[in-house]
Amino acid sequence: MNQKIRIVIVLGVLLCGMAGTRMLSDAQASRNPEQSTPTRDVALLIQRIQAPQVPDRQGLDGLTLQEVMGKLHVPGVSIAVIKDFKVQWANGYGVADVKAGRPVESDTLFQAASISKPVTAMAAMKFVEDGRFSLDEDVNRLLKSWHVPESEVTREQPVTARSLFSHTSGADDGFGFPGYAPAAPRPTILQILNGEKPSNVGPVRFVRPPYQAYKYSGGGILIMQLALTDLLGRPFDDLMQSTILTPLGMSNSTYQQPLPDSMAGHAARAHDSSGQAMDGQWHVYPEQAAAGLWTTPTDLARVAIELQRALKGPSGTILKEGTAREMIAPTGAGPYGIGFEISQKGQGWYFSHSGGNWGFRCHLLAHVRKGYGIVIMTNADSGSGLIDEIESRVAAAYGWDTLDKPVFR
Repeated sequence: MNQKIRIVIVLGVLLCGMAGTRMLSDAQASRNPEQSTPTRDVALLIQRIQAPQVPDRQGLDGLTLQEVMGKLHVPGVSIAVIKDFKVQWANGYGVADVKAGRPVESDTLFQAASISKPVTAMAAMKFVEDGRFSLDEDVNRLLKSWHVPESEVTREQPVTARSLFSHTSGADDGFGFPGYAPAAPRPTILQILNGEKPSNVGPVRFVRPPYQAYKYSGGGILIMQLALTDLLGRPFDDLMQSTILTPLGMSNSTYQQPLPDSMAGHAARAHDSSGQAMDGQWHVYPEQAAAGLWTTPTDLARVAIELQRALKGPSGTILKEGTAREMIAPTGAGPYGIGFEISQKGQGWYFSHSGGNWGFRCHLLAHVRKGYGIVIMTNADSGSGLIDEIESRVAAAYGWDTLDKPVFR
C-alpha cells in the first residue's frame, strides 16, 4: 500500500470520531469483490458523510456532522449502513450520557421505540409461516385473557392480525406510549387496553370496520403482544428472543422491560430537545411489542437485511420469500404492510419505520430490492432533524436511486 493511500485511510478513520467504527477490511473485500467495498473506499465515503456537503445548498450543508449534532442539540448518535445485504460499517458519535460523559460506541444500546413494532411483526410472520395462526383469522381466536369487543363495526369483518399490524383495524387510540419512570407503578397489559390505572393512556376502542381507513395504533400492536403470549403461553420477551433476536445474531438486543442491570451499563441515556439529561435515565415500557425493544443500529440492520434477503429469495434465516412478500404487501388503506411502512423515495421503493420514545428518536430505512439501507438511533427528543440530515448525506454519498453516478458502486 503506498503512502498516499495510507494517509487517506488514516484520515478517514480519524474523522469517524470514534474508535468503535467497524467496517470491512481489504482482505474481506478481496474474498468477495462483488459484495464488498474495500476499506479505503468505505473510509472515503464516511469522510464525505461527516464533512461539509458539496455542493453547499445552505441549511446544514456547510457543517460537519459533529457541528450538526451541536446545532440540533443531540448528544449522541449511532449509525449502521447496509450495502450488498450486509452491514458495511457502523459507528457512534458523541456521548451516550451527558452527565457521565460516556462515548457512544457501535454497541451502545438505544431504545428502538416504535421500531419494536415491525420486529414484532416479523416474529408473528414466522408463526404464521409455521401454521400457528392465520393473518386473516379473527384475532379473538388467539386471545384468551381479553377480547376485542363485538360490535356493529366488527360484525361483518373481524379484527385480524393483518389489520392490527397495518394500523387499519379500526382502533382509534392513536397511541404513542409515554412510558413510565423506573420507580413508578406499571400497569398490566389488560389495564392498558382497558384504560385502567395505573395506565397513563386511555382505553383501546374500535370505531370503524377493519380496512376502511388507516390510523396509527400502538394499542393495536399491544393486542398482538397479548395474542402471541396467549397463543404460545410464553413471556413476550422470551418468545422474541428465541424467534428473532437469537436467530439473527442480535446479541445486543432485548425486549426485557425494565432493562436488565447486566445491559444497563451499555445503554444510552434519554435527553430532552435541548440536549440536557432527563430527570431519569430512561422510561420503562410494559408495551413491549409496541415500544419496548432495546437494541443497536447494527442489530436492527440485521432485521432489515433478513427481510431484504428473504424478498430476494428463496429465503432468509427466518422468513421464506412468500412470507416476506406478505410483509410488504399493501392492505388497501394507508402506507403500511405488515409492520413496516412502504413508500417510494426518489426512484426506489423502501420499507421503513421511525421511533420516538421519551428522550430517544430513531429510524430504519431499507430498499426493497437493492440490498442497501441505514439505521440511525439518537438519544435526544431533537434527534429527528439529525436523522434526516444523515440519511440525506448517506443517500448522496452512495448514490441511492438517482440518475447520478454514485461515488463508489
